[in-house]
Amino acid sequence: MKVLVINCGSSSLKYQLINPESGEVFAIGLCDRIGIHGSKLEFEVPAIDFEIEIEKDMETHKEALEMVIAALTNEEYGVIKTVEEVDAIGHRLVHGGEDFSSSILIDEEVMAAVEANNGLAPLHNPANLMGVRTCMALMPGKPNVGVFDTAFHQTMPAKAYMYALPYADYKDLKVRKYGFHGTSHKFVSTTASEIMGNPEKSKIIVCHLGNGASVSAVKDGECVDTSMGLTPVAGLMMGTRCGDVDPGALIYIKNKRELTDKELDTRINKESGILGIFEKSSDCRDLEIAREKGDERAQLAIDMMTYRIRAYIASYAAAMGGVDMICFTGGIGENSSLIRSESLKGLEFMGVELDQEVNGVRKKGNVKLSKESSKVAIYKIPTNEELVIARDTLEIVNG
Repeated sequence: MKVLVINCGSSSLKYQLINPESGEVFAIGLCDRIGIHGSKLEFEVPAIDFEIEIEKDMETHKEALEMVIAALTNEEYGVIKTVEEVDAIGHRLVHGGEDFSSSILIDEEVMAAVEANNGLAPLHNPANLMGVRTCMALMPGKPNVGVFDTAFHQTMPAKAYMYALPYADYKDLKVRKYGFHGTSHKFVSTTASEIMGNPEKSKIIVCHLGNGASVSAVKDGECVDTSMGLTPVAGLMMGTRCGDVDPGALIYIKNKRELTDKELDTRINKESGILGIFEKSSDCRDLEIAREKGDERAQLAIDMMTYRIRAYIASYAAAMGGVDMICFTGGIGENSSLIRSESLKGLEFMGVELDQEVNGVRKKGNVKLSKESSKVAIYKIPTNEELVIARDTLEIVNG
């Protein structure tokens, strides 16, 4: 089976053609700067180590998807003869609100329900739906499946997802914690359980650390808490997002600096986090290089970031009554031995013992990072969100 996985943003379209049963990636790529001058298509065929970049203006997502189809079926380097070889299309949909707790076959009724949640994800949901409608127009008759970022976290109990605001704000406006990165947390926690031998009872903490970052507590295969909230700005300190902050501080800053709502939104989403403290970059690699050179602000940013990760790990262990495995994933979680080490420092009282020698060696695949004497297993597990989308699509299509 061949599933085309689509992740449609406001000015971009990421795609992969995958066999969900074997995990083989036939082609992978990106349409960037859609509707902006200088747009281009990136297309890669991993099996033959082939890559090509095509610069061409793409005014709309329809034109972008037409280019993707043309590349996939290209006589010289394509991986399929015709688009008929695509069995189904799996879409990343960011926000399903309380309406969707699992992946679903998309029809007009589903799209209307997703659209009703646009206010919860005004930048992402409309773009995601645009991708769905474009695929339906260009590949009529093909089943389209929606896989939600928020779905995996819908198992959280009310005590974890409710905010201590007037209950009417939840009842009327659906203001609550939803969580994001759900496909990543699902993939990594499932992989962790498999490593453990799929026990009936398990307590797993997943740290998805990248430019966006979140932690989840997964008990017996179900998410019981996660760090992101109503929006992805809550929780950990991230590349440009502030994470947890006293809401009173935001009101104070807004009034003192005479900011508009939009300006405050930009400040907490795009000007804070690592960038806000370090000021020179939002990239963790730049941060670590500067730290090595003695940059005090870089050290402060790393201390703040890892302190919050450590605090979330400890609090989720408390919430679950223990922890069997701590997993690191995402661009930073998979590649930064420093951030992993600093995030676990001080958790020895929980039985956490990191093998510093193993942690310091970069190695592909799933890697055990804990000492044999450690009461808590520590693993680096590369995430694969596209494979989750492809597998869910296969499951839905097969009924």
